[in-house]
Amino acid sequence: MTNYDVKAVFVAVGLFIAAGFCEIGGGWLVWKWRKDNWSWGFFVLGNLILIGYGLIPTFQDQVFGRTYAAYGGFFIVLSLLWGWALDGDRPDKWDIIGATIALAGVCVVMFTPRKEHDPEPLPPTPSI
Repeated sequence: MTNYDVKAVFVAVGLFIAAGFCEIGGGWLVWKWRKDNWSWGFFVLGNLILIGYGLIPTFQDQVFGRTYAAYGGFFIVLSLLWGWALDGDRPDKWDIIGATIALAGVCVVMFTPRKEHDPEPLPPTPSI
């Protein structure tokens, strides 16, 4: 877990954007194959790109849960921008407000300075 300097923030944001393009781009190609009858090649390409989405977040310098929670905010913003750029679905004011709130959440979850070591998690509850 990291306390982020400016460079580390840019690296983390870049990784989120790269993962987002892989997830949204790959998913969009599969969507077009399924919904708009694009050829099987787009289905295969979309799935190959989705593999990148699975790999890229592993380069983040944070724990899994925090990384994926923060990524969700980027996914919201990037999905709206992708839909606008490629499908012409312009975000309305509520989309923009929601995306702004999501990005604020990203900053709190991912970039808030923490103690060097977070407290140990509680042990699992024994099953009865």
